[in-house]
Amino acid sequence: MKSSYLRAGAALACAVALSACGGDDGQLLLGGQIVGVTKPGLVLTNNGGSDYAVPPPANGSGAGEFYFPNLISTDDRYNVEVKATPDNVSKCTIENPSGRAAYHVYTVYVTCLLKTHPVSGTVGNLKGRLELVNGSDRVVLEAGATSFNFKEVAQDSPYTVAVLRQPADQTCTVANGNGVVGGPVSNVSVTCTP
Repeated sequence: MKSSYLRAGAALACAVALSACGGDDGQLLLGGQIVGVTKPGLVLTNNGGSDYAVPPPANGSGAGEFYFPNLISTDDRYNVEVKATPDNVSKCTIENPSGRAAYHVYTVYVTCLLKTHPVSGTVGNLKGRLELVNGSDRVVLEAGATSFNFKEVAQDSPYTVAVLRQPADQTCTVANGNGVVGGPVSNVSVTCTP
């Protein structure tokens, strides 16, 4: 009689221990950090079967946390892969994509690189030194220059080409200088007059 009580107690202790560690129900989070996700389209998969469409962070920064909605169990193997990327991303890489769960997994890091595009244009009738800006990017043009190129800008980002410093004895105006980058921008036009 005493031994049956001991066996029942041991079985109960094992059941409690299993539920505290995750058991078959799955009680552990699987996730981590995302960077460079500014619009919907990122789909991650765990072990090739549990897909999760990761929403972009609400604060608009492109950086935040993510967690698969399906919980995993203690001792489960996980393998996170990128199944699809947003259309403004060139590629996404994952650090610490796989392992065996002992506790909640917060160490999967997904970094997406945004596509970038050139911003360029033409200059007409420049007789002196002209300085143009696009945000913090600055271009200095000398007399006779007929074109300019700024550093590439991330897709879906705004651009604003403006004159920072006019040439001596001329006034230069910018046409098509504002917009949102959806691809290469080459129609910015700067015209200088006496």
